[in-house]
Amino acid sequence: MKQPLPILVFTDLDGTLLDHHSYSYAPARPALDAIAALSGGVVLASSKTAAEIAPLRDELGLSDWPAIVENGAGLLEAGALGGEDDGDYSKIRAALASLPANLRSSFQGFGDMSATEVSGATGLPKTQAALARERRYSEPGIWSGSGADRDDFIAALSDKGISARMGGRFLTLSLGHTKADRMDAIIDRFRPAHSVALGDAPNDVEMLGRADFGYIVANPDAAPLPRLKGEEEGRIRRTELPGPAGWNAAMLGLLSELQLLTEIE
Repeated sequence: MKQPLPILVFTDLDGTLLDHHSYSYAPARPALDAIAALSGGVVLASSKTAAEIAPLRDELGLSDWPAIVENGAGLLEAGALGGEDDGDYSKIRAALASLPANLRSSFQGFGDMSATEVSGATGLPKTQAALARERRYSEPGIWSGSGADRDDFIAALSDKGISARMGGRFLTLSLGHTKADRMDAIIDRFRPAHSVALGDAPNDVEMLGRADFGYIVANPDAAPLPRLKGEEEGRIRRTELPGPAGWNAAMLGLLSELQLLTEIE
């Protein structure tokens, strides 16, 4: 009889598995290796595109697992090098093109920018900015109009089946899927004994709440997340260390708590 998957981990990247400044995951390597030794899985979940995530997933040794891309708007299947083009991005761009000029002109999406302009808006190196423009499922952009016009912009797109979410810097348009939606579908597919989610930002909260165990990874560069439902009973926890060091401590601690480390000793 096939053994059930012992643990399936869903993780944000920047500021969680990757250091906010160096983008290194080295401090998390012991926990990643321990999960692999258990034949557990790690699913990357990020705002990054499939073109950005595929090489990183391969470098981490996680290509046997799907990855959640563009904040849940799309899914990069195991082994794939790029997301399937099912027309989502074209639908979003067509909806934008159909808007009244006074609303359309106040939104500058990545598709309206050059790689150099995306680099300036995001802080990414130009080569990475070019990959960030290779979108399949969503369109981040900068809103330069008034708050009232933004509300009209969002309402007009909603009538066309496009949803909009305001993040720290960008207004992101998609067909509505979230990280948590994709996580639910992947859990249904693999049926792990334990599910875990780790993240450091507001857009990770829904994902943290749907896992068996959720970890808020410390981020000294941002205001802490408010207390979440599930913290009192210990289902949602906070790391003391930031980034990949916090990730490593959280996962090794949980593996020990679940008595899974004994299976690889």
